[in-house]
Amino acid sequence: MATENLRELYQEVILDHSKRPRNFGELPGANRQAHGTNPLCGDQATVFLTIEENVVKDARFVGSGCAISTASASMMTEAVKGKTLTEAESLFRRFHALITNSSEPGETGAEELGKLSAFSGVCEFPVRVKCAALAWHTLRAAMQEDRRTVSTEASK
Repeated sequence: MATENLRELYQEVILDHSKRPRNFGELPGANRQAHGTNPLCGDQATVFLTIEENVVKDARFVGSGCAISTASASMMTEAVKGKTLTEAESLFRRFHALITNSSEPGETGAEELGKLSAFSGVCEFPVRVKCAALAWHTLRAAMQEDRRTVSTEASK
């Protein structure tokens, strides 16, 4: 019963961010950006960052995609604001391990991911993993100042 309630809550969080994405729109004055695509389903995302003194001061995104893709981008921009680039990279790795179910037991610490743990069930649907990961791989490219288009078909 508790697991079912938790899944419902997670679904509500994802639906809320999908219907009302936070930080959606271009970021005037952004000093980093990257574009990503998921060729299998057509999801597109561009991530804009303002980095000052190695800290993500602001993050926004534009794009189109499914509910999982949009919610992931929305929640990601909320999660990385105020983080150092090192912290944001660590968050990327933990989130990626969560959605791919590739962490060792106890390593990911879903509870440490807060609302992002809503995506824990995505690993049960391999085709949706790329939807959830698109914005995150695009974020990583922006942080690394990689101007090539990110593709979920090339992301590891």
